Amino acid sequence: MAAGCGVTKVKDIKVTSVDFKYFTPTSSRSMEAVLLLGINNPAMAITVSDLEGSVSYGGRPIVLVSGGEIPLEKKSEKVYEVPCSASLADGVSLLGLLPILSAGTGEGLTAEIRMHVATRKGIGTDLVFNDLTVKKLLGRQ
Repeated sequence: MAAGCGVTKVKDIKVTSVDFKYFTPTSSRSMEAVLLLGINNPAMAITVSDLEGSVSYGGRPIVLVSGGEIPLEKKSEKVYEVPCSASLADGVSLLGLLPILSAGTGEGLTAEIRMHVATRKGIGTDLVFNDLTVKKLLGRQ
């Protein structure tokens, strides 16, 4: 029964905010970045790994992101610095993104984040967050 309660709490993890600390272009289609990811973790101390995500505009993916491992503190709400790599989705050009990004509001952008979470004992599950409103996550509602 206790394991079931733990899984329920793990499934209650929420992504509360997203922003960039900095990013460095590595090519015309990719960059290395540190993502500031706000996470509310009502569960025990766990580790996030296999972080993947995408940012879409008008329902079409424009940027693909993958990130490193993050140890989450137990029963906390905190902003974590996540080293990650990002690249433009197929068929998307940097020039095409400029009008979307220059507004800086996140208007019309949605995100999807997938991650694996596991306890120190290796018990884990995958979490998927769909249709996250970037404008809301950026705190610019």
